[in-house]
Amino acid sequence: MIIYEKFILRSAWLAAVLYGIAGIMLTYEVGARYLFIAPTSWAAELSQLTLIYGTLLAMPWALQHRRHIQINAIIHKLSDINQRRIGIIMMITLIVFSLYVVIYGFDIFFDSFQRGRTTGSLLDLPAWIAELPVPLCFLMLIIQAVFEIKKMVSGITPPSGEH
Repeated sequence: MIIYEKFILRSAWLAAVLYGIAGIMLTYEVGARYLFIAPTSWAAELSQLTLIYGTLLAMPWALQHRRHIQINAIIHKLSDINQRRIGIIMMITLIVFSLYVVIYGFDIFFDSFQRGRTTGSLLDLPAWIAELPVPLCFLMLIIQAVFEIKKMVSGITPPSGEH
């Protein structure tokens, strides 16, 4: 579990770096397009890829630290044990949804990989490059949700997520 937590932390840092790279590429694109009337053929598509990877890689870390959007006005008024029960139900729901995304996301990725489908843009990159992180990162999210259930079952109340 500790090894996986370190992996999740590194994934979150990689996501942050990818967001920074996307910002640099988009800034360059805006400058090239509006200042020099010379748009790039690569910045928009590569920044989209970095944003896709960055967002999906950060999901398990956000779950672990409860940094996702939450509406917890009522939940915080409940006892710790009831908060954990609701948390377990939420994690099971997340696992079911994520399992669906992993299965069908992998089908889409594999179909694109087999057919050699491309993005159809100026770079014409293989489509599977943008589709691969969906099943992989949702699988990481499932693993994190299982760890969160284990914590709650052992009596650990999840972080409040107040931020």
